[in-house]
Amino acid sequence: MKQTDVTAFGEILIDFTHSGTADNGAVLFARHPGGAPGNVAVQVARLGGTAAFLGKAGNDMHGQFLAETLKAEGVGTEGLLLDDRHFTTLAFVSVDETGERTFSFARKPGADTQISADELNRAQIRDAKIFHAGSLSLTHEPARSATLEAIREAKAARALISYDPNYRASLWNSRQEAMEAMRSLVPFADLMKISDEETELLTGKADPEEALQALLDAGVKFAAVTLGADGAMAGTSRGIVKVPGIPSQIADTNGAGDSFWGAILWQFASRDLDPGRLEAETLTELLRFANAAAALTVRRPGAIPAMPDREAVETFLAA
Repeated sequence: MKQTDVTAFGEILIDFTHSGTADNGAVLFARHPGGAPGNVAVQVARLGGTAAFLGKAGNDMHGQFLAETLKAEGVGTEGLLLDDRHFTTLAFVSVDETGERTFSFARKPGADTQISADELNRAQIRDAKIFHAGSLSLTHEPARSATLEAIREAKAARALISYDPNYRASLWNSRQEAMEAMRSLVPFADLMKISDEETELLTGKADPEEALQALLDAGVKFAAVTLGADGAMAGTSRGIVKVPGIPSQIADTNGAGDSFWGAILWQFASRDLDPGRLEAETLTELLRFANAAAALTVRRPGAIPAMPDREAVETFLAA
């Protein structure tokens, strides 16, 4: 009997988010724990699920802070390694007046890229109902090979494979390299999310619904496309539904997609849903709950600090 709802693999890092200006004109940045797979694991735990994280950070002040953060959130960290030789990746995030972000990374190489296949905590992988990975672990070896090995291990243990590609242009040598690497995980995915900005890169289709259908045609059992303020659409072989977004005051969009996807994965795990047997009514329920989680997340700065618990999401929906 599997004890872990979601095991997330990949990068964990520090988001230094622009937070104003000092009296002398110096730009200020606030330190927030981040990294998409880590964010997803925390959202699952905040909603009441069981979550674990596999990856690598530096054995430095930032890596230790990240490990402490995950533990405080109830996320299993047996598979989180702290590297004495490589520094924790840092992401400097500038947020404009609409809440949209631009990124600058200190990652040459970051500790998250240095996890190897022989360092994987395989027991933690096999214990997962859902194994979740992103695409930033595909940018460099040995993390790329470790990602593929972890997915193979999870598939052999009959976990659902979740994939949320996350395109950050500055981390790749070219758009072509990114496209080929990010598309390479699609055949493994049972559950997959992309944003409306990633449709063409991942599927060759710019239109969100056409992109969603392309993922389903490629064998993904449940696919979702997030549409920013317009909400999200999701589909299975039985059809596609679209659920509008929930208006929300925006402080920072950082982590909104991870909150959305964590809420989706928590619902799959907690309800033992079969992605191949979802009717339109259930798809709508999944999206409404996940849209609410994302709407609450953007109201506060930072990713992990802003993610809501189950009571907050249910109260928000009821209102």
